Amino acid sequence: MKERRVEALRWLRQAENDLQYARLGLREGFSAQVCFLCQQIAEKALKSVHYGKLGKRIVYGHSLVELAQELNLGSDLHRELALLDQYYIPTRYPNGLPGGSPYEVYSREQAAAAIAVCDRVISFAHASLPAE
Repeated sequence: MKERRVEALRWLRQAENDLQYARLGLREGFSAQVCFLCQQIAEKALKSVHYGKLGKRIVYGHSLVELAQELNLGSDLHRELALLDQYYIPTRYPNGLPGGSPYEVYSREQAAAAIAVCDRVISFAHASLPAE
């Protein structure tokens, strides 16, 4: 059990550190990059629950929706994860969008909303991890 918690906390702490970096990006106006990073933050936080609560040894995949399927998430958070999943590729590559480049398309509002989702996912992860 202790080993599971240690691995889970490694993932969760990285997610928390990445979230601090995303907040800097938001402040400095890097909205597309923040949106992508938020998808990654949520992925790490959900994987921490897989390691800690479900006891998985390896967690595959990048889809937040798929990672959340085995977890007890509320429907609102599940919808928000689906939105963050949409930030996985198009926020990074100009050919992931029908026109323009990601830095021109994604807004501060989208980035701020993505950070808010990450706050909720990280809170969920903390509440889901087994006690020491």
